[in-house]
Amino acid sequence: MTPAQEARLAAARKRQAQTTKAFRAWKKRPPADLDQRFHSAHEEVFAQTDCLTCANCCRTTSPLFRERDVERLARHLRLRPADFHTRYLRMDEDGDWVLQQTPCPFLDLTDHRCRVYDHRPTACREYPHTDRKHMAGILDLTARNALICPAVAQIVERITASVAP
Repeated sequence: MTPAQEARLAAARKRQAQTTKAFRAWKKRPPADLDQRFHSAHEEVFAQTDCLTCANCCRTTSPLFRERDVERLARHLRLRPADFHTRYLRMDEDGDWVLQQTPCPFLDLTDHRCRVYDHRPTACREYPHTDRKHMAGILDLTARNALICPAVAQIVERITASVAP
């Protein structure tokens, strides 16, 4: 992670209470253009972002694995799905399948590339979810992701600065 990315996450931690307050208000009464503002900020930020300089998401968190993700990855790795579960996954407190460890075992720590990129879980494909419809419904997730992903932190900073709670 670059010093600028570390600084962005530190700033997000300092703004966490402000973000939580804004998001709580938006969950009750979302601005009509909230999705568009998120999507615009997402496009602008990710046009300037190289995730390979960071990979904090892969180093610190686990995606949720759906059965179709397990089947796809097991097939790619020439494992039976049951063996994939045993080798890589555990069930978390919410009953979701997640990685047994971090960093992700499929992350190449030398260049931050995913060794199973074309076969990665849907949650990885969709991360960080800031370009989804109905952003008001995932504001809690977005607030958590702003503490993990410097790009999400930047998006949230722009959104909370541009939309009054």
